[in-house]
Amino acid sequence: MAISKRVVLHFPSRMVDQPIIYRLVKDYDLVLNILKASVTPKEEGIMVVELSGGRADYDKGIKYLKEAGVKIQSLGQDIVRNDARCTHCGACVVICPTGALALDPKTRMVDFSEDRCTACELCVLSCPPRVMEVHL
Repeated sequence: MAISKRVVLHFPSRMVDQPIIYRLVKDYDLVLNILKASVTPKEEGIMVVELSGGRADYDKGIKYLKEAGVKIQSLGQDIVRNDARCTHCGACVVICPTGALALDPKTRMVDFSEDRCTACELCVLSCPPRVMEVHL
């Protein structure tokens, strides 16, 4: 049975130079889609990834991460847009780090690609009419 989940990985400083992602792919046959990452040498790192693969491989990969000291946080929230209230001002477009919110050059309307969203909530804070909402 296949599984696909979005998770946040917190790497302690001692692990940022280790081949953790390589091991997930090579040893546990998982497919990774890196949605957001901030890894600085000698400091803590954070990655938002979508992990996909067989259920048994996924469970083994998660176990490996935990045993290695990586803190795992499930991405249990989504950002949704109230389309009826959106004024398409574009304030969210400039703040979105993943490009999930983009201005269509032809229509001048703001497009929202939920599959690219990492639920960082920056758009929620920047939206003047408050049309971006967090759903748990």
